[in-house]
Amino acid sequence: MSDLTSVLLAGAAALGVVAHIVWLARAGRNRAKAALAADMASVRSVVADAADISDGTAGVVTWAGSWNGQRVQVRTIVDTLATRKLPTRWLAVSVTEPVAVPGTFDMMMRPNSATTFSNFDHLAHTLPKVLGLPADAVLKTDRKGVAFPQDLIAAHTGIFAEGRAKELLITPNGVRIVWLLAEAERARYGVFRQAAFCDAGIDPALIERLLEATSGLRQAINRRERQAA
Repeated sequence: MSDLTSVLLAGAAALGVVAHIVWLARAGRNRAKAALAADMASVRSVVADAADISDGTAGVVTWAGSWNGQRVQVRTIVDTLATRKLPTRWLAVSVTEPVAVPGTFDMMMRPNSATTFSNFDHLAHTLPKVLGLPADAVLKTDRKGVAFPQDLIAAHTGIFAEGRAKELLITPNGVRIVWLLAEAERARYGVFRQAAFCDAGIDPALIERLLEATSGLRQAINRRERQAA
């Protein structure tokens, strides 16, 4: 084989590799667009006026709208922290209406590593736990010496028994539950370091359940506060 033929074959092979990389990138973008459109349709099937208010943060998509007369948010977060075995996709559902609590109450399940979706690690004070709250939960607050209606909160944490709910956050501005949607495909992440989640779409029924849970807890806290006033 002549030197010229070898050069031409090497060039053709290189062009083939480049073309394949370009094709993979285009296919990836198309899949991402289709997944985003599917997520938007799922959110709007529950929150009809949901609008994408994402701020451009990589891996984070946020929709805001109204549900049952309350302002709500639905957010997906791709967590790629190196401390995790696999990247994780979370769903955060919030009712962003006033809550009668004296500060931040943050309940995190099995907080064994840092998170990208929460300020839990930065809260300075750990709270004692009442009976009825999940055994694997750790409670924190931003204010020392404040009291929260933990008995009432415990009565509304049944959804955490399923093992996929990660965080319950209650602040004067709203209530949020963070839910594990999926972990990345092990094979693709191990070889290509790509966080692919396959069929990890958002189930409208799950959005509805989380909204009912957050809304029900908020209303119960505010109702007790009114009765005590």
